[in-house]
Amino acid sequence: ETYGARGVLLEPQRRASFYTGGVEVFFHPSMAKLRIAEIKTGKTDQMVKAMDLRPGEEVLDCTLGLGVDAIVASFVVGPAGRVVGVESSPVLAALVEHGLGYYCDRLPREVLEAMRRIEVICGDHLSYLKGLPAESFDVVYFDPMFREPLHRSPAIGPLRALANDAPLARQAVEEAVRVARRRVVMKERKGSQEFERLGFTCVQGGRSSPVAYGIIKK
Repeated sequence: ETYGARGVLLEPQRRASFYTGGVEVFFHPSMAKLRIAEIKTGKTDQMVKAMDLRPGEEVLDCTLGLGVDAIVASFVVGPAGRVVGVESSPVLAALVEHGLGYYCDRLPREVLEAMRRIEVICGDHLSYLKGLPAESFDVVYFDPMFREPLHRSPAIGPLRALANDAPLARQAVEEAVRVARRRVVMKERKGSQEFERLGFTCVQGGRSSPVAYGIIKK
């Protein structure tokens, strides 16, 4: 209150947290842990399927957020692969970079190893894409904030306030197509007009899932 701060970022050794408006926002790999466990049992992960992801490949996640999708991708590509996550929010980038490097509470070894391999870049994804040579990554991935949220809740509110809610630019998709060797993938709400606006003519997803993945194949 004295300095008019929007919030406070604390980085203790175990867990970094951002406190704002009486709410704590922090990194936790719970959903990544669950998804990796399901992949190990042979279940289909819709994101991995949309990416057609293979061991040893390189993935650029242009909208890192809390890093769940990046962790799953890192597990699939394995030690021989590479995952780079770009996040424009300095607070989210700091939270996730700290969490990926230090979080270790009751996680399987393969999840921890997948987390530690991820490279975090704090910056604008369009600027980052423009600076990359053609065909630098096998897959370029976008998971922008949905134009129409699936649901509103006290837990999601603070995250939406921190994240970049600008709509994905067509130029960013065009740059992603240049940078990708195999495909560009975007996650959005099922039935969203964003797929058509941004040129994703192939859209797939689980029958009962409220989200879908747009795919541009090279």
